[in-house]
Amino acid sequence: MPLTKGLRDEENERINNILERLIGLDYVPENGNSELNELLKGLALDAEMLLNFSDEAIIVHLEKLHFDFANAEQFADFLINLSGKIPENKHVLSEKALAVYNYIQSESKAFSFAIFNKTAAIKR
Repeated sequence: MPLTKGLRDEENERINNILERLIGLDYVPENGNSELNELLKGLALDAEMLLNFSDEAIIVHLEKLHFDFANAEQFADFLINLSGKIPENKHVLSEKALAVYNYIQSESKAFSFAIFNKTAAIKR
């Protein structure tokens, strides 16, 4: 069911707040942490799901949550940020971020040099 403008704005603000807090996490121990999982719960995720979802499943999940392209980009930025804090899962998280960036580039119908540069950095 489509969201009304007011509900869409509220949901967008809620998602933005969660993403900002996720990006701001300073430390994530090897086995994850309760703060990470608590924040991810607001996006109907946990650390294990995040690692085990396929690239396609992540995108479908973001669509179900009504992520706009800006939120999706922030989520991919979070994945890249998280990949630097969990070296043993760096490749998995980077690939998921790349899939999200590619989804944005193809579905938004607008080319973004910023996203292009982010995908190029991942591929290096």
